[in-house]
Amino acid sequence: MKNKIVRIVTTLAVVLGVGLSSFTAVKAGEDNYTYVYDYWGDVQDSPDAYTVAQVFDFGALGLSKNLKAPESLFVKGDHVFLCDTGNNRIIEFERTGSDSFNVVREITEIKGAEPSTLASPADIAVDEDGDMFIADRDNARVIRVDKDLNFKMEFTRPTDQAIDAESGFRPDKIVADTAGRVYVEAAGINKGLLKFEEDGVFSGFVGATRVSYNFMDYLWKRFASQAQREQMVSFVPTEYDNVYMDKEGFIYAVAGGLKEEDLKSGTVDAVRRLNMVGSDILVKNGSYYDGEFPVYGDLYWGGGGGITGPSYFKDVTVLDNEIYVCLDQNRGRLFGYDDQGHMVYAFGGNGNQAGYFRKAVSIEHMDNDLLVLDQLDGTITLFIPTHYGQLIYDAMAHFDVGEYDESKACWEEVKMLNGNYELAYIGIGRNLLSQKQYKEAMEYFEVKYDDENYSRAFAQYRKQWIREHIVTILVLIAILAIVPMAIGKVFSLKEEIDNADIFKLRR
Repeated sequence: MKNKIVRIVTTLAVVLGVGLSSFTAVKAGEDNYTYVYDYWGDVQDSPDAYTVAQVFDFGALGLSKNLKAPESLFVKGDHVFLCDTGNNRIIEFERTGSDSFNVVREITEIKGAEPSTLASPADIAVDEDGDMFIADRDNARVIRVDKDLNFKMEFTRPTDQAIDAESGFRPDKIVADTAGRVYVEAAGINKGLLKFEEDGVFSGFVGATRVSYNFMDYLWKRFASQAQREQMVSFVPTEYDNVYMDKEGFIYAVAGGLKEEDLKSGTVDAVRRLNMVGSDILVKNGSYYDGEFPVYGDLYWGGGGGITGPSYFKDVTVLDNEIYVCLDQNRGRLFGYDDQGHMVYAFGGNGNQAGYFRKAVSIEHMDNDLLVLDQLDGTITLFIPTHYGQLIYDAMAHFDVGEYDESKACWEEVKMLNGNYELAYIGIGRNLLSQKQYKEAMEYFEVKYDDENYSRAFAQYRKQWIREHIVTILVLIAILAIVPMAIGKVFSLKEEIDNADIFKLRR
């Protein structure tokens, strides 16, 4: 197996002058390096699925302060909410053009709340009515306010043994569903997400990760003394780094900083999709020659640039077409996966150029556009799909609504642009399968070793072939049944005749 090819693509940055109500922007001059993994687990170069439209710099924005340790983004419609955690404020922007945003307001105080000022707001969620749920970390609360910043209610530390009274309640990430229920990821709590009902009542934990442990350590702990066990590391679930609620109300949760052996063995998951009861229902049908294709970013980690270890998924966002994009803070990359767990693209990196990051901490999307927050640079990078990337999205969209000819045409064009792209072959095969062209579908699935879809197409092809040839089959069966009987009858008659002649001669 060949090693992963590392290529540096230089991008030119052009500083653009803007008005007082817009960001200072840097436009990328070239595309970013994009790749995927093939069936054999090898890196395959790919046309860029995304390109940088703008890098928004807040230095000349006219805000009261420059950004200080911002932590998260939230998008609602054409509005972006940025948690400027170090400055104890939330900044709301409005998108006014394809690559321009205006400042709407800076949120620092809540009317009717006690205390009224925010203290290290770490995350925000906004519902359909415009109500905002704010993870007010250093005030140890999650507050709900209306669109005019009037206080409505707060969610505070519940009484539970899993929450250390001394360390307090430090909400980091939140999501809210359409019923007003709030799910909170809090620092130091590893039992999963805290679930609060609409009335603020704590109703338990949701979606705790599986416990990771070394078997020898476990065996030793079984026979160790009480004093020895107290000094050993406890086997506890992993804390989540971030959460995102998709349009169907399922929660995507990511965990970074996982051990290499746990990821490779499948003991823990870097990405989970949680239903209402906290069960993981993420589909992982992506596979390659060595088994299941893992959903944890890069397959090979090396040590280039002094960066070691696996991808660290810091955040995730889910597009309306169910492609979810994970942000790798370790190497500054974005990994897109479809709803079956196939990698759609990977791009980005660490650096100071447009499309690269020093410390990427949050990702969001507007339609198919992606926004990434860089904490150290204090910038937001806006990525927009290229023609190639949009073709992939169009192919999936057409397929979802039953427009198989249009979907197949898009995949054919994708295949022309990237002959090694496995999803194009699988996509064409799925369209042919949906149009009952089973034999042709089998050929596309066979090319990319898609055993599952090939078996499905073969089963249908076998039924179709039998239906089309049933008369011939019955005739052949009849012939095979009748001919031996007829031959046997002929031999029987011949034997009777011969016996009769012999009898006559003897007389």
